[in-house]
Amino acid sequence: MALETSAEAPVPVRTVLQAVSGWIGKLGRIWVEGQIAECKKRGNTVFLTLRDPIAAVSAQVICTRQVFEVVSPVEGARVVMFVRPDFNATRGSFALTALEIRAVGVGELLARLEKLRVELTAEGLFSAERKRALPFLPGVIGLVCGRDSAAERDVVQNAQRRWPAVRFRIEQSAVQGPYAAGEVIEALRKLDADPEVEVIVIARGGGSLEDLLAFSDEALLRAVAACRTPVVSAIGHEQDTPLLDHVADLRASTPTDAAKRIVPDVAEQLALVTQLRDRARRCMRGWLDREQAWLDATRSRPAIADPVREIERQAEQVDALIRRARQSLDSGLARAGDDVAHTRARLLALSPAATLRRGYSIAQDAEGAVIRSATGVSAGERLTIRFAEDQLTATVDHE
Repeated sequence: MALETSAEAPVPVRTVLQAVSGWIGKLGRIWVEGQIAECKKRGNTVFLTLRDPIAAVSAQVICTRQVFEVVSPVEGARVVMFVRPDFNATRGSFALTALEIRAVGVGELLARLEKLRVELTAEGLFSAERKRALPFLPGVIGLVCGRDSAAERDVVQNAQRRWPAVRFRIEQSAVQGPYAAGEVIEALRKLDADPEVEVIVIARGGGSLEDLLAFSDEALLRAVAACRTPVVSAIGHEQDTPLLDHVADLRASTPTDAAKRIVPDVAEQLALVTQLRDRARRCMRGWLDREQAWLDATRSRPAIADPVREIERQAEQVDALIRRARQSLDSGLARAGDDVAHTRARLLALSPAATLRRGYSIAQDAEGAVIRSATGVSAGERLTIRFAEDQLTATVDHE
């Protein structure tokens, strides 16, 4: 139960420590899992630092040599311990007393890694949709690797061989052991905060499952997923597949392969540029040849090659049409003249004047009516006799 205290009625430190010791003692004996970060032996007692497999926290563990030597774990090994939490009220220190230690076998490690993989897959950390494409030619490459490691030399030398102008920001860290995951996370955060870094490579050489265990650490996986900069995983060899390979934006089979994947080959790019220039030159030459052929064909046309000759030809056509029009008009006028002459001749042939010129005359009464018979006139009537050229007046003297 909680201590009842006040400013007027405080409790001494020993009482507080005794109460804490009592509360911790109520935990009883429990099984805990962790990674051995430090091991010191003093006489018959072994002092261990047990690190949490995910969080950056640790606890002191005390055990006898007999308990420790049953497994004899090395630093960095994962273990399961049966412990009794103890709080020393005299010194105010907390520690775990190990009663039994068991090593975590490879099969158990694989089972736990598979369980973690399933959980992170369900969260979507391994989905292809969240993976980002790498820049074609990164200006600065961030590299997380071991101190003076072969992986660092492989990445740097192969990248510079492919593209000599490439630049690196290198953060060295532990890549094996209990502190590896934490140091890699810190290096990753530094590089991700650098605005010049366009891609980050996490590289390490090959090793056993236990050696590469830090790169399946849940905290590291979540840190990689939270990075704003694309991350390349280059851990171990082709057959090594830590969980980092699944969450990274690109998996390289080896550090050398990572160098080939993140920067282009300058010789290949120069060859490609040359090839594209040749294609462009051929396309341009073909287009120019087609345009020149069209221009030559256009210039060879009569209207363009000899424009005066075309004008003369059109003038000749106009003259021919004028002649045809005149001939047609003259022919039409001649036919019309002939028709008029024929009509006139017919009219003259049918005219009374023509009959009069043949010796006939026409008798008309005073009103101009034509006398057609003698019975149509009476004595004393005045008649007009018309001849071809003139006329005379006559009086009828008898019937």
